[in-house]
Amino acid sequence: MRSGAGGVREIVFDTETTGTDPAAGDRVVEIGAVELLNHIPTGRTYHAYLNPERAMSQGALAVHGLTDAFLADKPVFGAIADELLQFLGDARLVAHNAGFDISFLNAELARIGAPPLDPTRALDTLTLARRKHPGAANNLDALCVRYGIDNSRRTKHGALLDAEILAEVYIELIGGKQPDLGLMHVRAAAPALQAGGAMAARTPRAIIVRLTDAERDAHRAFVATLGADALWRAYLGGTN
Repeated sequence: MRSGAGGVREIVFDTETTGTDPAAGDRVVEIGAVELLNHIPTGRTYHAYLNPERAMSQGALAVHGLTDAFLADKPVFGAIADELLQFLGDARLVAHNAGFDISFLNAELARIGAPPLDPTRALDTLTLARRKHPGAANNLDALCVRYGIDNSRRTKHGALLDAEILAEVYIELIGGKQPDLGLMHVRAAAPALQAGGAMAARTPRAIIVRLTDAERDAHRAFVATLGADALWRAYLGGTN
């Protein structure tokens, strides 16, 4: 994860493609990305539709609904590569099944002779979800249900919408929208403080002294051996 003067920067992203295998010539047709700074969305996003220069598979069309006709006048990957890489910068890349998305982006970069993205930059939220919820369904829709995230707009897969939803899921997976060092129980117990009200005064409880007379005498004898300037004499009255 990269950090600097502005904090920790991450890019949550998603791709849509013509199929499932970049080695077989499948291409990226949509990219959506959301910027997080210290796990908080900044409002900066990146989105592009791409002309894959090949026909869409029926399986992929059923997933995202992007037709050959719709994509025909869109830019090719090479035309947006610099803009995309500038947006990504050196941030950590967060994706659901990240290996899939990184492999497609690297195949596109290879076609234009650009260096690949380092796979170690990627954090896979699918792996994270499987570790946190073993045995449960961990696709994006299931995680939205688990965390109460509204995905009603997700009638088809769309890269930017999925990246925005995934950003919310990711924040939940790493501990919630407002990490508070485990102090939520304090806030719940003091609602007036949360609302800006004054904290109610509390009556201090008396400290119970458990020293015996013999222990007090032993302590006085010990302090007497320390000399007239001993700190104990300044802080513990009645010991000499």
